[in-house]
This record gives sequence, C-alpha cells and structure tokens, in this order.
Amino acid sequence: MTISVLLVDDHPVVRAGIRGMLAGEPDIAVAGEAASGAEAVAVVRAAPPDVVLMDLRMPGLDGAQATAQVLAASPRTRVVVLTTYETDADILRAVEAGAAGYLLKDSSRDDLVNAVRIAARGGTVLAPSVASRLLHRVRRPQHEALSPREVEVLRLVARGLSNVEIGRALHIAEATVKTHLLRAFAKLGVSDRTAAVTTAMAEGLI
Repeated sequence: MTISVLLVDDHPVVRAGIRGMLAGEPDIAVAGEAASGAEAVAVVRAAPPDVVLMDLRMPGLDGAQATAQVLAASPRTRVVVLTTYETDADILRAVEAGAAGYLLKDSSRDDLVNAVRIAARGGTVLAPSVASRLLHRVRRPQHEALSPREVEVLRLVARGLSNVEIGRALHIAEATVKTHLLRAFAKLGVSDRTAAVTTAMAEGLI
C-alpha cells in the first residue's frame, strides 16, 4: 500500500526539499502541496491524504489551526508537524490540535521517512528534544493559579512597563506591584520578571 502525503509549507523551496527527501521511497507518494493552512484544508476536503506534513507558522491559518480543521474534515488523516520551532507553547498547541507527530526541520531524511510510515500506521512520532520537553512538562507540578491582579501585572510587564508605570496604570502603589510580582514569581517557580512572563505566556496564563 502506498502512503499518500500532502506537503504544507509557505516556502516553495522547503516543499521542494521535502519532496526530494521522500522521492525514491516505493511506499510513499507526494499526492499534493499547499502553501497555506487554508489551502491545506481545501486540498484535504477534496482528496484526503494518509499523512500531512504541516508547517507550523504560516500567514493566515497557522499550522495548529489548520491541523484541527484537517482532522475535522478527514479524521483518518494523520498530521505530522514539521517546523523549526520547539517552544512549549508551539508544541502544546500542535498536540492539542491533534497532531500525531512533531518533527524539526533539521531532522534527517531517514527520520522523516520513518515518521511518515509510523504516522500512517497510527503511531506517534516526536523529535527527541520535543519528547523530553513534553515529558518534563507532564512531570512538573502544576503551578498555583495566578490571581486576576497578578495576571494584570504580568501582562503589563510583558508590554515593557516598569513597576512605577504599572502602579500608575492600575492605580496601586509601586510597593503593591512588587508584592504581586513576588507572589507571581513564587507561584510560577521563577526568580525574575523575564522568566515570569515567558513561563506565563508558555502556559497560556497571559
């Protein structure tokens, strides 16, 4: 049985490179290409492939959103994200959308070919660095919920405001701002403003 594959990436050179990596495999055939998430969804609705190799960051409908729509249109199709990004937020969005795999674009030809075969058989494939990040996240204790005011303060920190400016914006004393920040640091398990914002954003808290 030949595995039909749809390549989705907004860069033609990348699509050509992936097509070349899959060429010559007797059990894999590139059935089509799409330059955007919306185009990918349309192609899948017209002719569902076995596997979609999905770029993550594209203009308009991004890879995670497209993955969810692809699977809604064709539940039997398997989506493997192929991207240069491996932040916690990117990985979680892709997995939550239903992706069967998450590979980085620096993966070897053998890894890519094997990923297509594993996904087509119903398996899950993750780049080692991605697997370790997910495992670490699952093992990490859940953080205590931030209060609405702590969320407000962190959002303003993310916009680059100082404690004094945050105090003015929220009509509270600078000392109160510091207190909210220290409580947020403790809940997030971090020790500085940058780490607090990064962690809160990665976990979808702000």
